[in-house]
Amino acid sequence: MNFRRATALGLLTLSFGGLAGCGYSEEEWQAKVREVQGLQQDLNAEKVAHRKTMDDLNDAHAQIEQLRAQLKKAGVDLSNLNADLAEQRAALDKLRRDKEQLDEIRKRFDLLKEKLETLTKLGLNVTVRNNRMMIQLPGDVLFDSGRVDLKREGKEILLQVAEVIRNDPQLLARNFQVAGHTDNVAFKGGPYKDNWGLSVMRAREVLSFLIGAPEAKDPGGGLPADRWSAAGYGDTDPVASNDTPDDRRLNRRVELVVLPNVEEMLDLKSLASGK
Repeated sequence: MNFRRATALGLLTLSFGGLAGCGYSEEEWQAKVREVQGLQQDLNAEKVAHRKTMDDLNDAHAQIEQLRAQLKKAGVDLSNLNADLAEQRAALDKLRRDKEQLDEIRKRFDLLKEKLETLTKLGLNVTVRNNRMMIQLPGDVLFDSGRVDLKREGKEILLQVAEVIRNDPQLLARNFQVAGHTDNVAFKGGPYKDNWGLSVMRAREVLSFLIGAPEAKDPGGGLPADRWSAAGYGDTDPVASNDTPDDRRLNRRVELVVLPNVEEMLDLKSLASGK
């Protein structure tokens, strides 16, 4: 821009000689003079602005160098500082991704809990224990004392549970474990030998009924066998103290445990409480 104005100024100066020699009027001469003066003023102003810009730039460089010297004196390595900032940004990005994943798991957990709570209308308890969501079935409703044959009332409840699971594609695709539990009163004699054997056989009986064919003579729940397993815990996992008849009744139970998927291997108890 400065070069262009200087060039224009030079050309106008040369043209004045031509104008004077060509007999231009005084008015035309004065107009050209004013034009040259205006260009000269613009040029001077741009020179001043350029010097001011250069001075500001030099001051900024000086301040940066001064800050570098102060940081170095204080033992701060700028290269390490930049590396630390990059690590912090990476950590924040990971936390953001983890939170998004946790929020997605929480949504699926809440939906699962909502679906299972339909069963509370049947008088069943849906809860989270040992980092697993489960449906608790009272043992005394399912079985007579010391027996492993399902009672009629127990079969009716299990059929309703199976219907809820079978009619929901998401529940139907989950993996479940039937867990048998007893109180701490020793079980002696008989084919089951002890509480371990009794709890295992009760879990197996419930499992067999849930995966049984609905069209059979003794209709079952029609649930997919490859999604279900059974286990017996005896009296090793009580939910009450075993000190009173009511507490022992609570411990005599069968649980349908919803096994968590790999991405759900976290604290479901905290999800349930919203923490």
